[in-house]
Amino acid sequence: MKLKTALLGAAACLMVAPAAFAERGSDGEVRILYSQAVSTMNAYLSSGTKDVEVGSLVLEPLAGFNEKGEVIPRLVTEIPSLENGGLTEDMTSITWKIKPGLKWSDGTDFTAHDAVFTAQYCMDPAGGCAQLARYEGIDKVEALDDLTVKITFHEPKPNPFMAFVGSQSPILQAAQFAGCLGANASSCTDQNFKPIGTGPFRVTEFRTNDTVMLEANPYYRDPAKPAFATALVKGGGDATAAARAVMETGEFDYAWNTQISPELQAELASAGKGQFVNAFGTLVERIEMNMTDPSPSLPEGERSTPKHPHPILSDMRVRKALSMAIDRQILVDIGYGEAGRPTCNLVPAPEMYASDNTDCLVQDMEGAKALLEEAGWTDTDGDGIRDKDGEKLSLLYQTSVNAIRQDFQAIIKQWWNEIGVEVELKTVDPSVFFGGDAGSPDTFQKFYADVEMYANNFDGTDPEPYLAQYTCDKAPTPESQWQGENINRFCDPEYDALIKELSATGDMEARAALAKRLNDMLTKDSYVIVPIVDRGRLSAHSNTLGGVILNTWDSELWNASDWYRIK
Repeated sequence: MKLKTALLGAAACLMVAPAAFAERGSDGEVRILYSQAVSTMNAYLSSGTKDVEVGSLVLEPLAGFNEKGEVIPRLVTEIPSLENGGLTEDMTSITWKIKPGLKWSDGTDFTAHDAVFTAQYCMDPAGGCAQLARYEGIDKVEALDDLTVKITFHEPKPNPFMAFVGSQSPILQAAQFAGCLGANASSCTDQNFKPIGTGPFRVTEFRTNDTVMLEANPYYRDPAKPAFATALVKGGGDATAAARAVMETGEFDYAWNTQISPELQAELASAGKGQFVNAFGTLVERIEMNMTDPSPSLPEGERSTPKHPHPILSDMRVRKALSMAIDRQILVDIGYGEAGRPTCNLVPAPEMYASDNTDCLVQDMEGAKALLEEAGWTDTDGDGIRDKDGEKLSLLYQTSVNAIRQDFQAIIKQWWNEIGVEVELKTVDPSVFFGGDAGSPDTFQKFYADVEMYANNFDGTDPEPYLAQYTCDKAPTPESQWQGENINRFCDPEYDALIKELSATGDMEARAALAKRLNDMLTKDSYVIVPIVDRGRLSAHSNTLGGVILNTWDSELWNASDWYRIK
């Protein structure tokens, strides 16, 4: 079936809010806890989920995704389709019709020109846009009038719902960000911390890596929403403390990413003050292999860049051996229970896009040792650590501070030690690790380590923009302010060509086949990405917070405008 045929029936899906409140701000304050504190409210300057999601309370895209993965209108009257003329038959353009009367939170008019500016902002090569993959294949974005945005693609685009769709691609106010194009993007502190938006809230105070204070947007398009007059987003601590703050002490109404053990989940649920919400989507805990040399002996500006290939991990046999030594089921049992599944895939869902790749599911220690021997790594001095040409097989393994991740680090280090690999563990505060600060040596984008572990996911149900992150041009570099989505610096012209082919393929079966092939190139064909656990989203909310619908296809805060206090 052609994708464009499927789009014939696309229609506006309206979010139905509960009739639990009839007056904006009548329910006081909602308190939200993110164990990874927010570093910026601008999704274009951070790949960190915590920044994208909290930013979505203020900044919105033209359209988003609901809990079923369906495209829904936010700032537009309907979802473009062939039937309503929003998509052209040749799939080379998409036209969005903006709702009349929309205001920014400063009371000025929202127009199509803001969308045009946003595309210019992200597509500026000097800006280091963290969401550049969502603008893949765009020739131009133009305002046909104040309420009409037209995107024209270089060639037919079977999946046109990328730019301006989902929380990773919001609209910025052109007037506020006019001086923030290109290399100026990261230095626009006031704009990035207190963006003017169209969402249900607006920022009143921003404390980096700590707290965001918000108030109801007086110009929000629904006069009865949001129900809460203010919102507090507190950051920091850890997942266990976050879960306790909702489920046990009742200090907070919502806790994001309560990544705790199954036993602790049961204990906290028994307190009766809240409930956990869980759903599977595309969130994969994985280990990324640095394809470049992060050695501090290199000049600053050359570390972790393509100028210097990694002296150990450039050999696929080493990367594969590291994967073979991992018992993923043990990690799931220890860390997630029913909220996790072992996986070998970067793209575990939707089912039609998931590869049948299962090669990694059985631990093979002897096979891993044999591969390292074949690669020339042997224990010549009998100390248990392999060496080659006078260099030890030694790796720096970093991740964010999180109890489950530290458990994983300890166990994986033990397995890697058993096959003769020396491992140094490093933990970084998650607010810093996922923060995107170009001046910090500890961000996951800068990748000043040999391997690093984290999880992220993609908006919607089509993996094209997610897989497009790994093209050669999207590697973080000093020139891009260390922003970029290709974290491991993987570069394969064949991969880039297949991404281009996927972008122009409309047949659903062919798209699925290409997506699986691209997934396999990153995983079992090269082991530059070593998936570990297909993680269900697990968060918690108090029994007095109504309207919560967990969404694994967009921001968890996607319908915060519909939240209300249960009296």
